[in-house]
Amino acid sequence: MHENSTDPGANKGIGYEVSRQLAGRGFHVFLGARNQNAGRKAADEIAKESGKTTFLVIDVADNASVTAAAREFAKAADHLDVLVNNAGIVVNGDNGILESSDELLRKTLETNTLGPLRVTRAFVPLLTKSKAPRVINVSSGGGQLTGGADGWSPAYCISKTALNGVTSQLATALPKFAVNSVCPGWVRTDMGGQAATRSVEQGADTIVWLASDAPQKLTGKFLRDRKEIPW
Repeated sequence: MHENSTDPGANKGIGYEVSRQLAGRGFHVFLGARNQNAGRKAADEIAKESGKTTFLVIDVADNASVTAAAREFAKAADHLDVLVNNAGIVVNGDNGILESSDELLRKTLETNTLGPLRVTRAFVPLLTKSKAPRVINVSSGGGQLTGGADGWSPAYCISKTALNGVTSQLATALPKFAVNSVCPGWVRTDMGGQAATRSVEQGADTIVWLASDAPQKLTGKFLRDRKEIPW
């Protein structure tokens, strides 16, 4: 039986690396992205190098798109073992909490917080058919309440704080699932920039571990480098 992973936002950066590594481990990866050309190209590249990979068009900020993606997935597979919610944005102008408009905050929350929730909701019927269903929400240390904020991209950080809340609620609502948040660290991606201290391989490590090797009983946690960190 092939294991299946859907990974919105997987056409580049951490999502691409997670997809590549999971395909190499024998997962049938369903790689999700809004951009169809980039998504298909990424899926084809991974399929040639690592293993079976299928592109799935999905815009996590659009409920109709998410519903359609779940429907398309169900045509190709009868269950889903691992859902990785990776899509995330930092909106231009996210520089100060007192200067952030309502619209900027709404746009950020729509993708970073509501996106993972609506995708999980849509795929729960397929995850329930797995013997060991797992949901992994890619969060950020910027969302930690412990230690206070440093003022960087407040809308993004608030959206990740809220995502951690979604993770905690989902873990309670889905007691047979393993549902966790991950902070990949400051990673050299388009979002993180080239000055970042971590490679995409380092950023992907805990996500891949949670998808494949972590104990199923590990749930409702926030992790970095395979260790629990404070909320």
